[in-house]
Amino acid sequence: MKRLKSLLIVFFLTVFNAVYSQKVYTEKDIQIIPKPSQLLIQPGIFEFSKNTKFFAVTDFQKEIAKTLADKFEKSAGWRPEVSATLPQSNFIQFKVDQTLNKEAYKLEVNAKSITITAKGNAGFIYGLESLRQLLPTAIESNFVITTVKWQIPNVVITDEPRFQWRGLMLDLSRHFFDKNYVLATIDRLAMLKMNVLHLHLVDDQGWRMEIKKYPKLTEVGAWRVDQENVAWNARLTTNPDEKGTYGGFLTQEELKEIVKYAATKNIEIIPEIEMPAHVSSAIASYPELACFDQRIGVPSGGLWPITDIYCAGKESTFEFLQNVIDEVIAVFPSKYIHIGGDEATKTNWEKCPHCQKRMKDNGLKNTHELQSYFVKRMEKYINSKGRKIIGWDEILEGGLAPEATVMSWRGTKGGTDAAAQGHDVIMTPESPCYFNFYQGPQNEEPLAFDAYNPLSEVYKFDPVVEKMTPEQAKHVLGGQANLWAEHLANPKASEYMIFPRLAALAEVVWSPKEKRNWNDFTTRLPSLLERYDYLGINYAKSAYLVTASSSANIAQKQIYVTLKNEFPNPDIRYVLGDKNIDHNAIKYTTPIQFSTTAVLKASLFQNDKPIGKTFTDTILFHKAVGSKVLYLTPFNENYKGDGPFVMVNTIRGSKNFHDGQWQAWLVNDMEIVLDFQKQESIQEVIIGTLESQGAGVNFPTQIKVLVSNDGIKYKEVGQIARPYAANVNSELKDFKINFEKCNVRFVKVIATNLKKSPKGESSWLFVDEILVN
Repeated sequence: MKRLKSLLIVFFLTVFNAVYSQKVYTEKDIQIIPKPSQLLIQPGIFEFSKNTKFFAVTDFQKEIAKTLADKFEKSAGWRPEVSATLPQSNFIQFKVDQTLNKEAYKLEVNAKSITITAKGNAGFIYGLESLRQLLPTAIESNFVITTVKWQIPNVVITDEPRFQWRGLMLDLSRHFFDKNYVLATIDRLAMLKMNVLHLHLVDDQGWRMEIKKYPKLTEVGAWRVDQENVAWNARLTTNPDEKGTYGGFLTQEELKEIVKYAATKNIEIIPEIEMPAHVSSAIASYPELACFDQRIGVPSGGLWPITDIYCAGKESTFEFLQNVIDEVIAVFPSKYIHIGGDEATKTNWEKCPHCQKRMKDNGLKNTHELQSYFVKRMEKYINSKGRKIIGWDEILEGGLAPEATVMSWRGTKGGTDAAAQGHDVIMTPESPCYFNFYQGPQNEEPLAFDAYNPLSEVYKFDPVVEKMTPEQAKHVLGGQANLWAEHLANPKASEYMIFPRLAALAEVVWSPKEKRNWNDFTTRLPSLLERYDYLGINYAKSAYLVTASSSANIAQKQIYVTLKNEFPNPDIRYVLGDKNIDHNAIKYTTPIQFSTTAVLKASLFQNDKPIGKTFTDTILFHKAVGSKVLYLTPFNENYKGDGPFVMVNTIRGSKNFHDGQWQAWLVNDMEIVLDFQKQESIQEVIIGTLESQGAGVNFPTQIKVLVSNDGIKYKEVGQIARPYAANVNSELKDFKINFEKCNVRFVKVIATNLKKSPKGESSWLFVDEILVN
């Protein structure tokens, strides 16, 4: 009897411990991105084990079950079996419900089973992706982790997308990315329930798709002269007789493989074949496509204005394009063909006898109407093949083609106007959908286009413009991120610009608007970033950076530094001097005051620990602070800095030369006199400068320092000569001139402007501070 009681006690204790040792899940534990439409958490868990099975009936169900089984094999060391026989418990099954919308799914988890219900393949994919994000982040590991409990909470998730178009554009022209990177990108899009990959296959700098009827498009047009050591917009015009060696292209077989793989992830590949502009690579291959049969080389870098465009007057142009489209359609089964249509400078059309005749014969008033004729004619041909066209919002100019869909990039106005005319639109405004823009402070970021689209701004975006009527809003298919690749030479650089911003956009275009909340998103983001770590994705940590802005009280010779971060109510802490950033750091609450030289270090904290990169700044007080500044050559009115003391306020400029701390001279040399008002003992002058050759900003070629006590007679005490050197990056540099200690009142600094770049363009000279010690 005593033994029976003991056994009962042991039994009840075992049951008690099993029940009460289970984790109790709350909504905060559900860290799915994009956020589901409806979520209900119920008591209990489902635990995966080596005995767990997938019940799959169709080949597609078996295939997607295999993708998760593969992950368990790598991370857990055992592989769930995929079975055609329904087990009694411990299984995942797929159920068909024809009443659901195409991409909708329902995910139900209880202690015995997991059920994913959907109308078809798309819903099953997305249900499985949500299941994947319910699992511990270690499911993404490529090696076995033995300490993980492979369990998920009992939940009911009912979910479907807000928009039908959830896209990303990859620019393969400016820098070529191969098949493997495109395939990896497809996996990452599927993980976020995105369903469109727009491939920019043609641009001035490279033709990236094999066209069998026109082999020179890839023999010539896919390759450019290698100028990768020079800033994009500083690269020289290519000689058409010089053979290109930098580039590449995708064969039709490779593209078919990409299309087939994407279909298994419910992703449609949209090809873009530019016309009538952004086609220098085609004209370099076949000069007869241009108005004057001009021979050009494939440009190695930036090109503006874009004057070498297809001739709209020659019938042979349309014959060429129709033949190209025939091969494109044979490879891509997509509903849409993107034809570009943007940024065509029509000066050649205005002089071309073929184009002028076309305009006269068709009663076209101007070249805008000629472009409309071009687009409408190509649309008619593409429509005859059972496809529709998409164009950038410039296709509105001169009259929109009858069935065209507009991709609105110059803000949202083009999309709003097109929707008002009854056309479908895809919203992808530069701000915040261009992922080639900076996402953090330029000093801390790799080179990008000179604009700013941080994670938080991407999350604020909404494809439907407030002033739209309900009827117009129905024409908004969705939104898209565009990643132009001028500054992206390899996959790691591309990944850095895409992630995690694409996660923010994914939630924008999938989740109900009323469910979106920035604070909530930031609490779910770390889990996704852990997954990216396991997957080896080179995502940006820019959102975790602390940024600073400074203001000066020159009369009191004091500087005030304000610290901030993208996240809501950030826990920012700082230290001064050589102290370490740790739990003893000072919590930032109000601007920090400085009146002497100091080193400031700051970091975002989470769970009492610093996260992200440590912000470091040195505030340098020097003898010229607050001095009178006399400009012997005036600065350019477009860059006059922030107030009369900008050259002597200790506040340093950043790589963002629009930050208010820079003064600039176009072509002219800088000649400045500092008046201390009294004699000072000095022995060093430092000139802070910026070089950004892609923007036409160059370091000075020479700097001279002269001193005087009367402001009339000056004596040179030092100089630096620096010849021009190609520089692909943006760079800050202090030029130091040391000399024998002297007592003086006036210091004259002369910085010599490069004046003309090797490309022949006018040069800028930027200076942010003149420090005197």
